[in-house]
Amino acid sequence: MRRAGRIVALALDLGNRMAKPGLRICDLDAAIEELILGADAIPAFKGYRGYPATICASVDEEVVHGIPDSRRLKEGGILGLDVGAVLDGYYADAAVTIPIGRISAQATRLMDAAREALDAAILEARPGRRVSDISRAIQTTVEKKGFSVVRTYTGHGIGSRLHEDPQIPNYVDGQTASRDEALACGATLAIEPMVNEGTWRTKVLSNGWTVVTADGRLSSHFEHTVAVQPHGPEVLTVL
Repeated sequence: MRRAGRIVALALDLGNRMAKPGLRICDLDAAIEELILGADAIPAFKGYRGYPATICASVDEEVVHGIPDSRRLKEGGILGLDVGAVLDGYYADAAVTIPIGRISAQATRLMDAAREALDAAILEARPGRRVSDISRAIQTTVEKKGFSVVRTYTGHGIGSRLHEDPQIPNYVDGQTASRDEALACGATLAIEPMVNEGTWRTKVLSNGWTVVTADGRLSSHFEHTVAVQPHGPEVLTVL
């Protein structure tokens, strides 16, 4: 999983360097697919439940699962880039939100809130802590900044499958608390705050994949694959 995580980190680094105004999103998808295959890994998303591409590329009000197409990135927008890879049967998954050129102060604050929520959540990925500790760290960080966390989609366990138990909600309430569980040493988790500028509510476009904010306002997504180790959390999707 460390090796798969490094490939994902390299892919996100490439995305950060390529994502400029005028770039066609499908060209970014092709470049990242070439990188993953060149590392003797397999794109984790392509073909998963029929998904047609290597990356998820979610622009502006798109929350997650945006399908790469011939659209060109525009100055002032934000791009949520989500990448997964599988190597020797083990998965890694991570995401970043990338500013396209100069962006607004509000978009910057939104991205900062999502990034800070992920950092706070990772600190809770320790043996004996609970899923709710991760969820609470995300929700508290985001709501203090005046934004909302998506409730329809969650983080997840990851390992020999892309999506495993436990589900990791980005918020805590009576329903999530009822299925809370302790974190075991050696568990591997994909922690992924999805943070909206306005309402937490979302809807799915007619393509059956792309999730957008219900009010059309911006959304930001950050994610890492994290191992729960005796000494604390180990982030697997960094260079």
